[in-house]
Amino acid sequence: MDQIDDIKWMKLAIKQAKLAKKKEEVPVGAILIKDNKLIASAHNQPITTKDPTAHAEIQLLRLASKKLNNYRLPNTTMYVTLEPCIMCLGAIMQARIEKIVFGTNDEKTGACGSCIDLTNSACFNHLIKIKNNVLQLECKQLLTSFFKELRKK
Repeated sequence: MDQIDDIKWMKLAIKQAKLAKKKEEVPVGAILIKDNKLIASAHNQPITTKDPTAHAEIQLLRLASKKLNNYRLPNTTMYVTLEPCIMCLGAIMQARIEKIVFGTNDEKTGACGSCIDLTNSACFNHLIKIKNNVLQLECKQLLTSFFKELRKK
């Protein structure tokens, strides 16, 4: 995929993040692509579902696995507005996602290079390609404005 495709798909992930924000969830959105087609889309829902694992990436994996009728999702690319955490990266590895494209780094819990980089660890038998900083400013602004508004309440 080229930069134009990455921007197009990340914009869909950003739409999902905005849905999360409307529900007063941390605005993180994700989509899954296979053969240049949208498979599934999701956003953060831990608060509304009362489920700490309901991150956008996990919700996306659940939807995509059902849609494709397989717990493995090879030859797919995940677009997510925020760098995945350790929990999400582990699930992404189990699903055999080929590539992660994310919008902005997560300096506190990012597992794809910001806080720690587990994507190229010799411990795992599945390596994931990573591309970061796609529409970074827009993705970061969604998060910073959300937390700024939250602190005012």
